[in-house]
Amino acid sequence: LQAALASDGGQNDETLRHVERGSRIVTVVPQDTRVVLQMPRGNLETIHHRALVLAQLRKWLDGLKFREAFECMRKLRIDLNLIYDHNPKVFLENVASFIQQLNSINHINLFLTELKEEDTTSSMYPRPDGSPVQPQAAPGQKKVDVVCDALRTTMESMDQNKFSLSILTAHVKKTVPELEIALQKVHELRENPPEAPGGVSAEEALKYLLFLVNVNDLYEHSLGTYDFDLVLMVAEKSQKDPKEYLPFLNMLKSLEPNYQRYTIDRHLKRYRKALVHLSKCGQEHFTEVLQLVKEQKLYSEALRLYPADSPQYKFLSCAYAEHLVEQQQAEEGGLLLWRCGEPVRALQAFTSSSSWRNAICVAQQIPLPPDQLALLARDLAEKLTEQRRYSEAALLLDQYAKDCEEAILALITGGVWEEALRLIYMHKRQDITETNLKPALLEALNTQVVFLEAQVATFTRHKSRLAVVREQKEKARLDMLGENN
Repeated sequence: LQAALASDGGQNDETLRHVERGSRIVTVVPQDTRVVLQMPRGNLETIHHRALVLAQLRKWLDGLKFREAFECMRKLRIDLNLIYDHNPKVFLENVASFIQQLNSINHINLFLTELKEEDTTSSMYPRPDGSPVQPQAAPGQKKVDVVCDALRTTMESMDQNKFSLSILTAHVKKTVPELEIALQKVHELRENPPEAPGGVSAEEALKYLLFLVNVNDLYEHSLGTYDFDLVLMVAEKSQKDPKEYLPFLNMLKSLEPNYQRYTIDRHLKRYRKALVHLSKCGQEHFTEVLQLVKEQKLYSEALRLYPADSPQYKFLSCAYAEHLVEQQQAEEGGLLLWRCGEPVRALQAFTSSSSWRNAICVAQQIPLPPDQLALLARDLAEKLTEQRRYSEAALLLDQYAKDCEEAILALITGGVWEEALRLIYMHKRQDITETNLKPALLEALNTQVVFLEAQVATFTRHKSRLAVVREQKEKARLDMLGENN
């Protein structure tokens, strides 16, 4: 106690409470959190010491007395997150008991709205020394989402009508608010009003949602339900001028259902959903499909919406291939064009990407005349030579351009000596051995010798320097030993 009093105490140290100097403890109320103090002036004051409060709360939570703990925390302004943070696993196993004990929509809503990711047992209310640290019940998941889902699931299984407002709160309070699902619940209440007494009407539920969520966000999400009555309900509760939204809603109502949903989704920037609805609008709107796909780069999604043998699939595939070529993925674009029956365009894509095997296959499928095939082979060989792919360039020149001399020279340039020698003897061009192969070999030999001599000289220089450094260090060590003696 003396050590605790002598220390300054941390900000969240529950053992310390600042009081007026000279105050005396009169009594501690048994089985309660109240402490009666007598001030120096003689007057009596009652306080709730945090150490006693937290000890009592931990006792109640360990005994699953959630109602007593909740009432005490609400009265004394203790963060309600402690109910979960004290022992997450036990809380999730007893969610039904928690709801039954509170038995109040307002109290459940208050608990949900105060949820936050912070672990109060490691910040505001540290655990007492020696008490075990409770592991998270769902590692890797966000605390708020876990608690909201657990409470919502339990309330839906108990009495969905009774807890409808709390269920809406659980949807809205998640880290990514599920506003569309919440609005869908309101829509269901409007379609099927609860018959049981005490049930919540759609209008009451909507008023409550507007209390939790910004009205403009709710209006945008209500549009996403495609329910214009619900949109009007939200708009009427907002401060929007009817001249702002009525013309837009009337325009939407005049459209064909799928095109109407496409227009709404595009307005809400839900482009994938917009694409699905637009694809159902018929051939006359395919130009808009193509434009949307190109703008938002939804090629893969669009291809899944059409049969592989349809003309729309072919148009989309060609557009996708052009996009791939622009993104420096010409080989993939060429494969797509080849699959769609566009061999000429596929050949251009393969040539630009130096995919020579695919290019030759497509060229022979077209088929190209022999002189054009030879020209293509030379063009591809030139690109491969620039990329130092000499063996492949030689293969093209030898087999498709029918130019054995250029093929041998390409191999000599790349230092592929054995393959060059094989072609020399295969085509009976031993003259190239004297004119090109031997000079290139001698030049390569000289280059290698010069390189090795330079490496040996560098090694010798560093070796000599290392010997000098070692000698100096040894001399310094001996001098130091001599001075010590």
